[in-house]
Amino acid sequence: MTDPTLDLGPQARIVARLAEAVTDEGLSAPTPCPDLPVRNLLGHLLHLSIAFRDAARKDLGATTDTSPTETVPDIGPDWRAELPKALDELAEAWRDPAAWTGRTRAGGVDLPGEIAGAVAADELVVHGWDLARALGLPYTPDLPALASAYGFLQAVAEDPNGGGGIFGPAVPVPPEAPLLDRAVGLSGRDPGWRA
Repeated sequence: MTDPTLDLGPQARIVARLAEAVTDEGLSAPTPCPDLPVRNLLGHLLHLSIAFRDAARKDLGATTDTSPTETVPDIGPDWRAELPKALDELAEAWRDPAAWTGRTRAGGVDLPGEIAGAVAADELVVHGWDLARALGLPYTPDLPALASAYGFLQAVAEDPNGGGGIFGPAVPVPPEAPLLDRAVGLSGRDPGWRA
């Protein structure tokens, strides 16, 4: 599914740069994620970065056992330092080829390391788009991470047991649309969403 040589670092840096652009006033802005303003999207990014770092390390426990739907994530006062650090650690953990092998856990779900890496790429790409749209900023994801995210989302959408989409029902997007729009549509988002 995903090449174990995929470096999540470039996409993690893109997300970190977007987060740097968030002003204190912008924390309450809406995002394409229903009921998640920017502050909660940032909280989700922080928590998923820690969870997928630990999943890569096979350091299973509270961070990898918690379902993302159990609570509405929030940020603390030090989020501007914590989020880029967690994103860097996530990327570094997935540079270890062992992260892509064997079994691990994320979001309370046991899965192969290779799939967990694809989910991590998908989370960074799609939530990077969410954040960019919320901020009204241009967004060009890392192409290898985007290809991985699209492949994962397409496999989930085509799986008869997958429910049609990981974040919600897929939004129809023309097959000739850019790859990012097709990935966003598969994630259950309208590529035309604007704040």
